[in-house]
Amino acid sequence: MIIIGIDVGISTTKIVGIDENGEIMSPTRIKATDPVTSLYGAFGKYLYDNHVQLEDIRHVMITGVGAAYIDGPVYGLPTEKANEFIADGLGARYETDLDRMLVVSMGTGTSLVQCDGNDIRHIGGIGIGGGTLTGLSRIMLKTDDVKHIVALAQDGELSNIDVQIGDISPNPLPGLPKNATASLFGNAKSNATREDIALGIITTVLQTIGSSCILASIGSGIKEYVLIGNLTLLPQCKIVFPAMEKLYNVRFIIPQYSEFCTAIGAALSFFHKE
Repeated sequence: MIIIGIDVGISTTKIVGIDENGEIMSPTRIKATDPVTSLYGAFGKYLYDNHVQLEDIRHVMITGVGAAYIDGPVYGLPTEKANEFIADGLGARYETDLDRMLVVSMGTGTSLVQCDGNDIRHIGGIGIGGGTLTGLSRIMLKTDDVKHIVALAQDGELSNIDVQIGDISPNPLPGLPKNATASLFGNAKSNATREDIALGIITTVLQTIGSSCILASIGSGIKEYVLIGNLTLLPQCKIVFPAMEKLYNVRFIIPQYSEFCTAIGAALSFFHKE
């Protein structure tokens, strides 16, 4: 029998199945104009693509902001709502086998969930995330197409946007190399290209999220941060976060199924509850 986990966003829904052996089955995502359409569309596609029958499903666990729009059983199946922050923690733990970590859910905004064994707690967050990226790009680049923004950023030059330590000091500062960021957008030039601006926006969002992890974990002893959510798919993550690892002696981890971690955790929360 299969447990279905569904992370319902406002326009994007992610769905996974977990079989009786605890194995993940074919994560799927779908976009629609509203959360109800998105959920049922994702569920129908999942059943069809994986040749799964309704009678094969034991339980459905839903979470995410769009879950508030779902008030009854999905396709007549036993359906419950999972705490999103618990789902974040369970999904990240499943994907990494870590017991102590900070789970960083990078969605429209960013939430921080501290995990210490079975103690999984939401400790805060920041209003910067994918919504910030698309909103600033809409104003500054006249587009909110993330694929287009990422493509522009590939040819950007960050020195035309940010101030680095080397720009304001001839020598490194204590604990800060000359290539560390002193001010995001502090060196933005009037003739900066769209490519420079795109890279500056993405870097601003990712660096701010990374800094929030480090500050939030002070005093906890936690130095491992598991990044989940759609922003983990940005290629710039492979540049920004390794640089912060080296600077602060921490570790940022992007799991294999990073964008599906909350849906995985929703399914796992069924067993967690039991």
